Amino acid sequence: MQAAPVRAIPVVPYVTAPLRAVEAVLMRRGQEIARRNAWNAVLEDRRRAHDRREAQFVLEAASSRTPRAT
Repeated sequence: MQAAPVRAIPVVPYVTAPLRAVEAVLMRRGQEIARRNAWNAVLEDRRRAHDRREAQFVLEAASSRTPRAT
């Protein structure tokens, strides 16, 4: 028993162009969001690095002090 042949339904050109335009707009929006998310991640990494440097400075300053006699 043979399977029925698969027939491709041609897409009318005047339907394809608008669909591609919509897809391009949606993809562009997604790329903008991805770039914004990536930039926010970079900024957050910089903030964390700054906080680490400050904490390291405070810890080193605290550990280098000698305890005072009371």
